[in-house]
Amino acid sequence: MVNRRIAIIPARGGSKRIPKKNITDFNGLPMIVWTIKAAEESKLFDRILVSTDDSTIAEVAMRAGAEVPFLRTDCADDYSTVSQATTFALQQAMEYWNEEYDVVVQLMANCPLRTSEDIKTLVSVFETEDRTAQISCFEYGWMNPWWAATINDEGRPTQLFSETLTQRSQDLPKLYCPTGAIWISTVKALLAHQTFYSPDYTFEPISLKSAMDIDNYEDLKIANALLLASDYSL
Repeated sequence: MVNRRIAIIPARGGSKRIPKKNITDFNGLPMIVWTIKAAEESKLFDRILVSTDDSTIAEVAMRAGAEVPFLRTDCADDYSTVSQATTFALQQAMEYWNEEYDVVVQLMANCPLRTSEDIKTLVSVFETEDRTAQISCFEYGWMNPWWAATINDEGRPTQLFSETLTQRSQDLPKLYCPTGAIWISTVKALLAHQTFYSPDYTFEPISLKSAMDIDNYEDLKIANALLLASDYSL
């Protein structure tokens, strides 16, 4: 059976830490364009929908080749989760086009270094393994959470995992962090649970570069450095 897939790119206009983050310049292009092009180049999707409440973002997205037939009328505030926004967009799309889909792939616009190959690989794993929900993640490297601590007003640390202080990093279990790069769910599961963190969700690792989430200006600098250190371009 051939799955019908829709890619949904959430991109609300009310970002605070980087105003208009989703269309801010990233290496000469609006940031969202990198995600739209990666989705297009994967050739996996029946629809590539940008869900936004902002008419300027909508215009940029349409010029880049995405579909934006309607603006988001709900879940565009500072409190709704991205899963809720994507679920609402999915419902809007199904009603607007009178279409049914099997798989929904959420691609965050602030992860511009995720490639079409990353998307193809994770969708293939999801469908081959017959998964219900799958969230992209990356392995922690030199920032080892096993050695994390809080610090009080006097500068004294309290270790979160005191039992690991005397262990070598190579002897500790690997730890992973979720990234918004590529979240996948069956449509049935997302509509039922309103979240990609449905009961049987799994993590699937991608590279640190592909996983890069840009939330503030420091992240933007790091992402540009990662781009310069790679051969990825549009």
